[in-house]
Amino acid sequence: MKRYSAFAIAREATRYHSGWERAWRAPEPKTKYDAIIIGAGGHGLATAYYLGKNFGITNVAIIEKGWLGGGNTGRNTTIIRSNYLQDPSAAIYEKSRSLYETMSQDLNYNVMFSPRGVIMLAQTHHEVRGYQRTAHANALQGVPTEWINPQRVKELCPIINLEGPRYPVLGGLWQARGGTARHDAVAWGYARACSDMGMDVIQQCEVTNIRREGGKVVGVDTTKGAIDCDKLGIVVAGHSGDLANMAGFRLPLESVALQALVSEPIKPAMDVVIMANTVHGYLSQSDKGEMVIGGGTDGYNNYTQRGSFHHVEETVRALNETFPMLSRLKMLRQWGGIVDVTGDRSPILSKTPVDGVFINCGWGTGGFKAIPGSGWAMAELMAKGSSPLTDAFGMERFIEGRFIDESVAAGVAH
Repeated sequence: MKRYSAFAIAREATRYHSGWERAWRAPEPKTKYDAIIIGAGGHGLATAYYLGKNFGITNVAIIEKGWLGGGNTGRNTTIIRSNYLQDPSAAIYEKSRSLYETMSQDLNYNVMFSPRGVIMLAQTHHEVRGYQRTAHANALQGVPTEWINPQRVKELCPIINLEGPRYPVLGGLWQARGGTARHDAVAWGYARACSDMGMDVIQQCEVTNIRREGGKVVGVDTTKGAIDCDKLGIVVAGHSGDLANMAGFRLPLESVALQALVSEPIKPAMDVVIMANTVHGYLSQSDKGEMVIGGGTDGYNNYTQRGSFHHVEETVRALNETFPMLSRLKMLRQWGGIVDVTGDRSPILSKTPVDGVFINCGWGTGGFKAIPGSGWAMAELMAKGSSPLTDAFGMERFIEGRFIDESVAAGVAH
């Protein structure tokens, strides 16, 4: 792999940029790998990357039925934060946030991480108490956050309306080291690094069956033929239940559409991220100038990759009251992604009833911010059989009643 740098740009300029290589290879699958990761989104690619970087396991295939990063990784609103209430959540999300800070250098790929700060608005007295409690919990967890008053919110985000008739701003939970990153670049950077380690990123290759012998995984059948493996990681978000059925077990999940939209581009108007649980929406401004708006999940289970229109209408209506300037903008694009939601709103990173099969799912609305931490933890789980970051997120917790309740700290109700 040729390293990207200012010198590389100058070198290529002298030969009309004819020497750039493809960012990652497009090989045909081999007959057997030490490990196969199903799902070439951010979490799957991060898992493969840390398998190679941390544990030297490079005979790995990442199989994707569509195109790399074409699922939720390319559809999210790019928010990164770690101000969660429960200790296991804060640990994995803070690990993730810290890895984002050095990701561009680690991958030699600019993921445009922007630690601009995240405010979670409190617009009811119930939320005030909840976020103050979270601030105290974060202090004990070593995650720097603080409770701020409405005047400080206005200083950080001048376009906000504090005196809304239905949604007055009573304060907020501020995490200065949170922010955003470019979602596509995260997937592309990991894919490039994985390919450089000798891993195979195989696109347009759908898994049709998971083969088992004596309770142990032996391989997968795909549209490009049978591939054998010693270990299998399932990292497919909203389709986790389908893959689990192929492997012979069930998951406590439901799949729903999560929708988002962007406005036409405007000049810089907002340099923080705002999350508003009461009005059911969140807002930031992208590097291209678009106002990026996200809302809640649909109220019914589905596999559509577009949100219900009444959700878009509800989200925009509420945000117009909190940010009146938005009413002057036109909607440019609207889309949805298929997210998988657990009963306690926390993910599953776990061994499964099938020996050699590992599952990473259930991130709901919080997947993008967790990509590097999730990959780090999942890689350790696959390589060593356990990880301190994943111990609390086993699928057996739903039988044992060890819930990690993040229905409030998830930020947007789902």
